[in-house]
Amino acid sequence: MHAYRSHTCAQLNAANVGETVRLSGWVHRVRDHGGVLFIDLRDHYGVTQLLCDSDSPVFAGVEKVRSEWCIRIDGEVKARDESLVNAKLPTGEIEVFVRDLEVLGQAAELPLMVFGDQEYPEETRLKYRYLDLRRENMQEAMKLRSDVVASMRKRMWDKGFREYQTPIITASSPEGARDFLVPSRLHPGKFYALPQAPQQFKQLIMVSGFDKYFQIAPCFRDEDPRADRSPTDFYQLDMEMSFVTQQDVFDTIQPVIGGVFEEFGKGRKVDQTWEQISFADSALWYGTDKPDLRNPIRMQVVSEHFAGSGFAIFAKLLEQDGTQIRAIPAPGGGSRKFCDRMNAFAQKEGLPGMGYIFWRDQGDGMEAAGPLAKNIGPERTEAIRQQLGLGVGDAAFFLGGKPEAFERVAGKARTVIGDELGLTDQNRFAFAWIVDFPMYEKDTETGDIDFSHNPFSMPQGGLEALSGNPLGVLGYQYDLACNGYEIISGAIRNHKLEIMIRAFELAGYGEAEVRKRFGGMVNAFQYGAPPHGGCAAGIDRIVMLLADTANIREVIMFPMNQRAEDLMMQAPSDPTNEQLRELGLRVLPKE
Repeated sequence: MHAYRSHTCAQLNAANVGETVRLSGWVHRVRDHGGVLFIDLRDHYGVTQLLCDSDSPVFAGVEKVRSEWCIRIDGEVKARDESLVNAKLPTGEIEVFVRDLEVLGQAAELPLMVFGDQEYPEETRLKYRYLDLRRENMQEAMKLRSDVVASMRKRMWDKGFREYQTPIITASSPEGARDFLVPSRLHPGKFYALPQAPQQFKQLIMVSGFDKYFQIAPCFRDEDPRADRSPTDFYQLDMEMSFVTQQDVFDTIQPVIGGVFEEFGKGRKVDQTWEQISFADSALWYGTDKPDLRNPIRMQVVSEHFAGSGFAIFAKLLEQDGTQIRAIPAPGGGSRKFCDRMNAFAQKEGLPGMGYIFWRDQGDGMEAAGPLAKNIGPERTEAIRQQLGLGVGDAAFFLGGKPEAFERVAGKARTVIGDELGLTDQNRFAFAWIVDFPMYEKDTETGDIDFSHNPFSMPQGGLEALSGNPLGVLGYQYDLACNGYEIISGAIRNHKLEIMIRAFELAGYGEAEVRKRFGGMVNAFQYGAPPHGGCAAGIDRIVMLLADTANIREVIMFPMNQRAEDLMMQAPSDPTNEQLRELGLRVLPKE
């Protein structure tokens, strides 16, 4: 017999009754029924119930075992009484009578219990992650992640892609986040960087004549943490193709991502048609560039109904350049209680409030209620109702000013309204391509022009488009939104050197700096670079959606905490003096 096990803890059933077996695993739970001990033994595959009484030669030893001890047992498979069969377990028809015991590893007092559904502080869970990972829901989450990655790989190979690995130690690159720098021992005073993405390398793979590339790629960004973003590193399905248009990329990746959601979505509906929405329309309709289309609410501009109206606040706002009034329809939200609650929500978000109108049945007809209705009069109110397609029992909420000042809150309000009124379909994965991103943005403090998205994208209109106002230039850039999260970002790349130089010049990078920082790509583009494009899908975020959790750390095996600390391995840590001397570095004391 094998040194540790003849079967896993999920394999035994009624067909094994009478056999002598060997199992190894962790003590999940111990139950003492007055001289008869029942132990649930757990391994990665499942649970088997063990039985031990005074007839067992190792009863005294079994009495000593505690939760999470790692043990090996030999025993005889017995059928459970029919009334005691556990139909929820694959091994629920049998139990194993223990005849021999070996303790493989004792467990100290546990800082968190593996058995049960107790909640523990995240700091405790991350410090003792190896215990947290023993819990059933965490085991399932990590198996899901592994299965998703395997499925992605197979689907990409089936589409004619090959997987190639790109360097982990490279040069710094402006990808929109801070680099992690790595000091060089052989070149004192110089630094490598961990790649924010394999961006330049995958483009160079296309220049090298490899038509289709993909990789399950680790990426490193020194970012501020969020619930849906790791502060240090993440993994993405990275892909690139030559001789393609934007639509070619969409048509290639949609069946891969859609297929993964169908395979692992637990029966939830997966949209087959993926809308293409411009960045400008997405901001207008949804207040975000990653809309949740499960929520059917679309915001609309209603400025004309308030211009010169009796509602002075909005009327005066509209006299200023660049302002507008936007309405959020709320089907079924037509009660003063709900309207007051949403007004309070806006105040909590830092706005003075949120105007509203709601329509109610007065027996002999419909009445528009609320302060706005009284101020602007019945004719304007009726025009708003008809534009928004609302009726009795519905409401509309209004925000005004410059869109950049209220758009974020409007988007959040749309989400809250959809959730509270039951309009959002929770049993669905809804996808939308967000296209036509602006290439550049202006820093509100300095007035400087910088890239707003991927700096290596091809501007729509090519070199000619870069001769006018940079803020009007659109790029062949695109994101895929799913249920309110960005899960893919990509672009058709800028493969023409003169366009690339000009694009960077508009963002404040001179030609000499471009040639110095991106020398490999600049040189390569002189030797027949093909048109190419691709995208990257965030694996952590996709698994987070499939696992139905809003916290990305639930689907990463060993994540950092919110302060970018690894509590288990105690990172980041202080370097030794010897390490610093070898690298020619000195750490300055904190001021």
